[in-house]
Amino acid sequence: MRILIVEDARKIAEAAAAPLHRDGFAVDIVETGQAADEALALQAFDLVILDLGLPDVDGTALIVRWRARGTATPILVLTARTAVEARVSALDRGADDYLIKPFEADELAARCRALLRRARGEAHDVLRAGALVLDRVRKSVSVAGVGIELPNREFRLLDVLLTAQGRVLSKEEIAGKLYGFDDAAGPNAIEVYVARLRKRLEGSGITIRTLRGLGYTVQEDAS
Repeated sequence: MRILIVEDARKIAEAAAAPLHRDGFAVDIVETGQAADEALALQAFDLVILDLGLPDVDGTALIVRWRARGTATPILVLTARTAVEARVSALDRGADDYLIKPFEADELAARCRALLRRARGEAHDVLRAGALVLDRVRKSVSVAGVGIELPNREFRLLDVLLTAQGRVLSKEEIAGKLYGFDDAAGPNAIEVYVARLRKRLEGSGITIRTLRGLGYTVQEDAS
């Protein structure tokens, strides 16, 4: 999953990004409304965390602009404005949630997970396929009750594939979920991670299939 933070105070942006990185999200940070517009035009994000007091535009105006364009990406407003009117205005104009600064890192991460679940139509943060169980909150994966240790990138790859179960994802789509703008990824990185993940998931009851020229998909094995 990929999140865009729009916040001109670098320390606050980094404080917001830290728990999201720990949750395995790819995070990009921009400091102006114009940069946010450019980022959204270039890349599909799963969630936007938006400060209202940006140096070049009021964040509420950005919400109105994005919703008028048909952008359905969930928006979590993160601001120092404490007045009820400010919260109501942002929510009425299309924000999905509102968190006042200063914030607790764990609460921010939990609100982000809740918004992402809602956007995907999921009720919880546990994914199941075959004998495999992935828990986003605990950052754990198990097969038939036996835990599997996955490096962060492979855990995120598995999450992306399971979330899209039944659909084929291209390498470009997967890379867009795994890497931020500042992350370096070689042209064969996705193939390498898929190969490693396949080996770790042997006996799990699921198979990562390659459709030549199209991408990858997860399927449950026939019983």
